[in-house]
Amino acid sequence: MIPTVPHPRRPLDPSNPSDPVRQWYENELGWATVPGAPLRLVTGLRFDVLDVPAEAGYAALRHLGPGSPVALHSGHGARGERMRFLVAAGSADEVPGLLDWLEWGALTLDLGAIGAGGSIEAPRPPGMPGAARLPGMPRVSPPSGLGSSQGAGSPGDGSLVTSPQGAAVWLRPPEPGCEVESSLPTMSALPALAAVGGGGGAPDLVRLVDTMATQCHRVRLRRACAQPLAFS
Repeated sequence: MIPTVPHPRRPLDPSNPSDPVRQWYENELGWATVPGAPLRLVTGLRFDVLDVPAEAGYAALRHLGPGSPVALHSGHGARGERMRFLVAAGSADEVPGLLDWLEWGALTLDLGAIGAGGSIEAPRPPGMPGAARLPGMPRVSPPSGLGSSQGAGSPGDGSLVTSPQGAAVWLRPPEPGCEVESSLPTMSALPALAAVGGGGGAPDLVRLVDTMATQCHRVRLRRACAQPLAFS
């Protein structure tokens, strides 16, 4: 087996030595960042991102392998809290066709894909001031019918995590020194698409997107039913 060659780390930026968060992403993880503030991570190089309502994301956590990072972002306004799943680079381009193949393409779903040319807000690294600490974090109940997040999707202590208003936090943080690519959902075997309805033979990305689409549709229906009736 040919050993994986780690990505080169960037040299420390002498003009900005007081930015430990940027240095953590660039030097500990080897991830590209966008110049300026607030700090953002470049997508499309090491990973793409799938963005869904947090309410819809809990059920999809079970399709992730160990070390697959997931972030939470508590947005403002109607979009509310979002869950962002890191997936293999290039996956964002596959999502529209994949939704069509899974027969979700005709529906408007709150499922975003961010790939080449995009970026996401960088969550605070674990252990740094302002970062979420998983033990003792506020507990929130998963949406009705989704059960607990324990198991493959657990943040570590069985608790569900909420993010501070307007801030991004890691629900499942990346691990410094580990190549993230090997842990990300991907379209790894196109012939296995035929097995999506028959068990575990489907690629991780297929099962992940199918579950996300199902849950996004349920969230949409639930919110529509909760709207007050309009009378003329």
